[in-house]
Amino acid sequence: MREYFYDLHLHSCLSPCGDEDNTPNNIAGMAKLCELDIAALTDHNTCKNCPAFFEAAERNGIIPVAGMELTTSEDIHVVCLFPELSAAMAFDAYVDSVRMKIRNRTEIFGEQLILDGEDNVIGQEEFLLPNATSVSIEDVPLLVSRYGGVCFPAHIDRESNGIVAVLGTLPPTPTFTAVELHSKEKLDEYMERFNLSDKTVVISSDAHYLTDMRDAENSVMLSADPDCPSDVRRELMLWLGGKL
Repeated sequence: MREYFYDLHLHSCLSPCGDEDNTPNNIAGMAKLCELDIAALTDHNTCKNCPAFFEAAERNGIIPVAGMELTTSEDIHVVCLFPELSAAMAFDAYVDSVRMKIRNRTEIFGEQLILDGEDNVIGQEEFLLPNATSVSIEDVPLLVSRYGGVCFPAHIDRESNGIVAVLGTLPPTPTFTAVELHSKEKLDEYMERFNLSDKTVVISSDAHYLTDMRDAENSVMLSADPDCPSDVRRELMLWLGGKL
């Protein structure tokens, strides 16, 4: 077994709330400086910077995970992660067909930049990304599983778009095998408050700025060889799915 330090919730400059310095290369480079082993790019309702992030991560010795922070119809944020880039991009295409498309006002929200592996701008997302999709919280786990992925409610300990803040509790359905906390200091409180003993608890930064990224402190023990990123991602999915 090997200890892998992770951050499974990071935003690039494609997210309108993400800083323009949060390019795929800069995120990968900061992940290396933070001594992370695994990093997931999870922009709002899109995976379009994940291909560039995979290139950048490979150059920096980081195991990349392609993901998305999905906004449900109830305005709840859910982190969706996939074992392979191709699955994430297929999920991206589906979400693009069910999200609310209101043109982005760059003078208010900033640009939503799509980059290549060298951080060259190759496009912009013209519609504001964080808006709610038509996907209900009840439907997210099954939907994500159809693409081979795993999902969990994001930052349940925060007021902004957390499932507890929106619904007032962590409901028994749908069944999530994992949940995410933003603050490690709240772990004991939330473990007791919501009886999380049967769930995998992920602690991630939700970084929108490079300075938000944290030094290696949260980890998972996996048996996969770090020289085989696909194996690491597959075992990570098993951990998140409560199957390890």
